[in-house]
Amino acid sequence: MKRQKDKIITFFKPKYSDVKIRLAVNDDIAAGFPSPAEDFQEVRISLDKELIKNEDATFYARVRGNSMIDANIEDGDLLVIDRSIEARDGKVAVCMIDGEFTVKRIKIGEDYLYLMPENKKYKPIKVTDENEFIVWGIVTYVIKEV
Repeated sequence: MKRQKDKIITFFKPKYSDVKIRLAVNDDIAAGFPSPAEDFQEVRISLDKELIKNEDATFYARVRGNSMIDANIEDGDLLVIDRSIEARDGKVAVCMIDGEFTVKRIKIGEDYLYLMPENKKYKPIKVTDENEFIVWGIVTYVIKEV
């Protein structure tokens, strides 16, 4: 009997009709010494326009779990996922394996494919011919609270 696992990822489709334009600083922000405040100019940006390259192929998903913490993807983070990007070695991907979603780094060799966690507490998942497997999309951004 197959054990029911916790839901790992919840998907959301962006609502482009609700695009908001936010104020932003028109200069780089120094992480060292501060620059004088009068040097800053305000401009308006849309995070959707900044983060989404292909509207029809982009989804958001909320992460549950800690298998990717060393890649700075943590429980509760919001992922921006582009389904139009080709899966390549080293990319972080949302995959479906045997009917369950997971987010892992893809490791592709000549005759193997692994889904690599970024947390030493978790083991890599070897994908074999016996697995039902698809790469659902490539993670392009991680949105998190700091």
